[in-house]
Amino acid sequence: MPEPILLGIDFGTGGCKVTAVTPDGRVAGEAAVEYPTEYARPGWSEQDPADWYRAMCAALRMLRERGVDLKRTAALAFDGSTHNAVLLDGAMRPVRKTIMWTDQRSQAECDWLRTHWGERIFATAYQMPAPTWTLPQMLWLKNHEPDIPDRTRHVLFVKDYVRYLVTGVAVTDRIEAQGTLFFDMKNQRWSPELAALGGLTPEQLPELVSPTDRTGSVTAEAARDTGIPAGTPVICGTSDSAAEDYGAGAIAPGDCIVKLATAGNVNVMTAEPHPDPGMLTYSHVVPGMWYSVSATNAAARCHRWFRDLLGIASGDGRSAFTEMNELAAQSPPGANGVMFHPYLQGERSPYWDPKLRASFTGVSIASGRGDFIRAVLEGVAYSLLDCKGQIDRAGLPVKRIFLIGGGARGALWSTIVTDVFGLPVQVPTPADASFGTALLAGTGIGMFPDSVTAVRRCLHVERELEPDPERHGFYREQFRIYRKIHDVLAPVYQMTTNS
Repeated sequence: MPEPILLGIDFGTGGCKVTAVTPDGRVAGEAAVEYPTEYARPGWSEQDPADWYRAMCAALRMLRERGVDLKRTAALAFDGSTHNAVLLDGAMRPVRKTIMWTDQRSQAECDWLRTHWGERIFATAYQMPAPTWTLPQMLWLKNHEPDIPDRTRHVLFVKDYVRYLVTGVAVTDRIEAQGTLFFDMKNQRWSPELAALGGLTPEQLPELVSPTDRTGSVTAEAARDTGIPAGTPVICGTSDSAAEDYGAGAIAPGDCIVKLATAGNVNVMTAEPHPDPGMLTYSHVVPGMWYSVSATNAAARCHRWFRDLLGIASGDGRSAFTEMNELAAQSPPGANGVMFHPYLQGERSPYWDPKLRASFTGVSIASGRGDFIRAVLEGVAYSLLDCKGQIDRAGLPVKRIFLIGGGARGALWSTIVTDVFGLPVQVPTPADASFGTALLAGTGIGMFPDSVTAVRRCLHVERELEPDPERHGFYREQFRIYRKIHDVLAPVYQMTTNS
């Protein structure tokens, strides 16, 4: 009999990635397709839900073209970026484009919520209102586009909407639900009180299940679109950050994820919840565990943005990012004085300031392209270290670091992060959300006895990095300057930035 495969389908902020995994953890194939984000005004960020399904079908087609036989699929599961509500009418059709988690337009609504409901929201949902959450986004719509809430009959989230198109079943998992500010963390159910604040009822919100629960099968129509056989079991899956933490092997308290993807995270695993107003708190895929998140809005997004800004295109069989990394490697640590702050879309941890904006400082007539590119890599690393500071201040111990995300594949960026943090770093493989989600699919159909066994059996460490003491000392001083520049510019942005 042909060896079965498990499909993990990831809907990140910038695109869809599909990974086919064998029962022993070998990647049989992977493919990714980007989709656009619309920035109609500064601080706004929206996506068309139709683009997600198209991207998935295109990625699956690429997978087939690369020799992966999707008829061998034993099960599939989905993950996606969280906080992004897909508002649907009575016929399950989107009533508008989806406001994404990076959107900053709802700051006034957040200020109102903090003033009048902050204590109650934090006690119930373990989070403080910020523009990234669904609740203030819904309040913004109520205030500025009141016809949208009136037309909304059902609410799903990115992965759940695509899964609905594949199966006809509309559900979500409890970890995804925690990304809304509509969720009662202690009782693990929708909060009627918080839902009402957003103009919703629990009946408009999806049924709650676990990440490894079966949620239908591939329909005949979806089989024609995707090439996956009709009747294939579909497992729920979860949020992308939960899937990638799990898929990277962070399954014990003290394990810490540093993520270099479109956005950047520093997540530490814990044995119980540690709600903190400056961080995000979520349940873990492993039952009974939790994790705390300190997050920056833009990480590898900055690399991609600068690629497009410079107009660097792939050529001679090399990717544009390879050329950029070669240029950056020609610049010394410190980028010849050029420093970058990666606040392309405001910032979350540790500032929670939607008015912050990105900047290059220290530029001289001698500054070259390599200096700017290296400054981008170093600036994102400083931003991640800023995030870790929030975890340190909360007193959460970090025992070992796993570096994940597309940026972790580059030797230079991995080295910079290791030297900036000054701690040993492991780079696991494959260690991304789609891989973790494929393992959830296998657990959901009983291929693995439990999720911990699945990841221990299938994950491997690709590289182990040690910090260079001299470079770490240099970067420690550079980080002090980085913080000072932030402190000086932040009040300026308060006066000049419209969000």
